[in-house]
This record gives sequence, structure tokens and C-alpha cells, in this order.
Amino acid sequence: MTQRDADAAPDATPQIPQRRVLVTEIPGPRSRELSSRRLRAVAQGVSSTVQTYVDAAAGAIVRDVDGNCLIDLGSGIAVTSIGHAAPALIEAVSEQVARFSHTCFMVAPYEGYVAVCEELAELTPGRHEKRSALFNSGAEAVENAVKIARHATGRQAVAVFDHAYHGRTNLTMALTAKNFPYKDRFGPFAPEVYRVPMSYPLRDPKGMTGEQAAARAIDQLSVQVGAENLACVLVEPIQGEGGFVVPAPGFLPTLASWCAEHGIIFVADEIQSGFARTGAWFACDHEGVVPDLVTTAKGIAGGLPLAAVTGRAELMDAVHVGGLGGTYGGNPVSCAGALAAIRTMRELDLPAAARRIEAQVRPRLDSMAKRHSGIAEVRGRGAMLAIELADPDGLRPDASSAQAIARACHAKGVIVLTCGTWGNVIRLLPPLVISGDLLDEGLDVLEQAAVDVLG
Repeated sequence: MTQRDADAAPDATPQIPQRRVLVTEIPGPRSRELSSRRLRAVAQGVSSTVQTYVDAAAGAIVRDVDGNCLIDLGSGIAVTSIGHAAPALIEAVSEQVARFSHTCFMVAPYEGYVAVCEELAELTPGRHEKRSALFNSGAEAVENAVKIARHATGRQAVAVFDHAYHGRTNLTMALTAKNFPYKDRFGPFAPEVYRVPMSYPLRDPKGMTGEQAAARAIDQLSVQVGAENLACVLVEPIQGEGGFVVPAPGFLPTLASWCAEHGIIFVADEIQSGFARTGAWFACDHEGVVPDLVTTAKGIAGGLPLAAVTGRAELMDAVHVGGLGGTYGGNPVSCAGALAAIRTMRELDLPAAARRIEAQVRPRLDSMAKRHSGIAEVRGRGAMLAIELADPDGLRPDASSAQAIARACHAKGVIVLTCGTWGNVIRLLPPLVISGDLLDEGLDVLEQAAVDVLG
């Protein structure tokens, strides 16, 4: 093991060897058999990125039912940041489920829920007094953040941004920008949602600063909605499904300052970017932005369903007793998983691990961009990195090449994900415990796939 591997690897050796192994074509015969069964049992509307079926996973390796071991550069969409089958998670969840698996916190409360809320108060941006409420999914967290903002301000309007993704419930579909596949023919949607331009440096007018991009959005909101009517402005500090769009420096602070000036709740959707993913505990930390409310999910519990809204005490406590909750929100097993995941992030200093991943991956992606004119931009922070594929002359999105590169990686045993408003972005979200050598091997496969597709 190299020193870089030792720096990034977890304390306990995963039971599955951390190497890529291909014993059949992908998908193999057992996966193809399961695909046939799926057609007869699973709704067609549910899709899967890879066509191989998982048997087990550990660290940064996913083993399929045919014995193939794939390098996971997707982490279940930024969920398994501490690695698959993290020892601390297994121990904590096993112990909790043996004690009790559910009572409903609204019926009979328990310490785990309280402890998770204490951790969120400590970790999320700002040193002000905070409260949290726990839910099941990111969409639930976003929907409840809007509820809280509307209740606390007495206002109705909600501002969101181009390229945003916030979930699949009725309200969060309205908040989400992209029509297909998320919104198509599912309307009508919730009212009083207003969309304004995002800071998108690749596609903004040349030389536009973050402050100018924020002023553009603020002017549109002021004219079309009115600051006095806005309950909240909801923004992803780094957009996820929209293409890993990193706003220009100054965009978020300018927006947050305007919100504070006009009594508008500034809500940061950190569901994909939070919990060490970007090289800080939260993406807002990179510019010192302190949101009024923060929504979290995905990486919070190492793979168990859990989400949260964390915010200023006076806002969270403005909602009447019984106004927030849900049967499974803050499930005790998920809370145990979250406490173990957060402890692991601290003990292994996973924000630093994300920065090491960026230092290793970014130069290779930049080198790919120099060799392939079809790569319009390399962007991201920490272990949340992406390449956007587009025609070099007019920036016409190239979704077909992005899909072809992803399929080629999957066939060679490397899981990568696509995203973007036009489906033309390849995103990398490796577990933060991945070894340097395994990461290099995954990048080797990605580079060869780009050569095969882009020439």
C-alpha cells in the first residue's frame, strides 16, 4: 500500500478486496436474468444507471451477482461517502436494530434523534443557536424548509434557480428546473414558485462576476415578485443534478446579503454537497456564507434514509407544535447510522480526504480537457467533480457522448454518473475513503473511454 493509500483508506480493511475484477461481460448472465425478472415486477418508470445487479459492496468496490467487482465513482449519488459497509456504521446499526427499530419520535422519543440534531447544530455553518427536524429524504427536507420559511415570514413566494434540482414531490417538482424526466406530465404543480438565472460561469456572458450574476437574479425577483412577498430564496451552493454548476465567487454572499436586508429566508440545499463532499463540511463554508436554513440528506447517514432541516432557532421554533414531523422521520436505526457516519468523517478527516481527491483527480480531468475539444469545462470542488461535454464552437450540449462515455466505463467495471440540464455532464462522486491507486485505475478507464468516444 502506498502512503497516499494509507492516508485515504479507512482503519478497518473491507472484506471485499479493493480492486477491480471482471470475470464476465457486464452485465453478466445472472444480472441479465434479474433484468428479466425486473421487467415483470418493477414499474418501468423506475430507472437504473448500470445494468448489473449488486451482491455486496465495501469501501469503494461494488461486487455484482456474477462476481465482477466494480470501482464505484458515484457513491449512490453522494450517499456512501464513508465507503460501503463502513465498520463503524455496521456496528452502530446492528446494535441499534437489536435494541429497537422504531417507536416514532412523535410518540415515544429517544436519544439518537436528539444527538443527531446536536451534531447538526455543531457542524452546519454559523455559531448561532440552531434547531433541527429530521425527515426521510432530501425532497422531504426541502419541502419542510419551504413550510418553515412560509410560516415564519407569513409570505408565500419562493425563489429558485435555473438548472436546480430539489426533489420529486409535487412541491419539489415545482422547485426543480428540468422537465424530463422529473416533471413531464406530472402537473399541475404548486404555485408561488419563481425561477431566476443561476450563476453558470461557462454559459454566462464573458466576464460576468458572481456579484453581477446575483444582481441579475435580484433585479428579476425585485421586479417580478417583490422582495416583500418572498418567503425564501432556495439555492444549491453547488448544483447537483443540474450539472455540478459552481457559481462564480461572490454570487452566494451577495444573494445572502440581499435576503438578510429584506427579511427573506436564505435556504441552502446542501443535500448533495454537504458532509465533507466538497473539501469542507458544507459547500457554503468555502465563501463563509451562513444560511438561515440548511437542508441535508444523502451523505448524512452512510446509506440509511435520513434527512434534516437545520436553522436559526427562532425560525425553526416559529412553527406550532405538531406542525413538523412524520412517522419515520429520524428513525432510530438511521440516527445510529448518522452518528457513526459523522464520527467516521471526523476521525478520518474526510474533508481533507476530499481535498486530496481533488488534488489527484482535477489535474487528470484538466489534461483530458486539453486533449479533447469536446470537453467544454472541468469544474467542481473536493470529491464533487465533473466534465461538461459540448461543441467547442457554440457550446451546444453533447449528451450522446456523455452517455457513451458512461456506458463504456460501466462495461469496463467503473461506475460513473451523468447529470446536467441537457444530460451532457459526467460527474464523479467517489467515496471519500477510496485509495489513491484505485482512484487512478478508475480514471484510467474514464480516460480511455473518452478517447474511444471523442477520438
